[in-house]
Amino acid sequence: MEVTGFFAAIIIGLVIGALGRLVVPGKQNIPIWLTMLIGVIAAILGTFLAAALGVDDTPGIDWIEIALQVGLAAAGVALAAGTYGRRRH
Repeated sequence: MEVTGFFAAIIIGLVIGALGRLVVPGKQNIPIWLTMLIGVIAAILGTFLAAALGVDDTPGIDWIEIALQVGLAAAGVALAAGTYGRRRH
């Protein structure tokens, strides 16, 4: 991953975190900063996973890479909501 790709993953990760939160049903009792952090991590991991699968550089929009990133963010948000919610109560 190039430096520009890394910074793009961070910026996109903020949006990916929000999308991941929208995909998870129900209310998530986690702070917005945690959602953004999960999104950034999911974007970076999704980019590496897409590269490992050979679908990171396709003509046009990389829909498979975006789907991987949103899926990872949704899983991360669901995991964090379950963990964070139990810890606070």
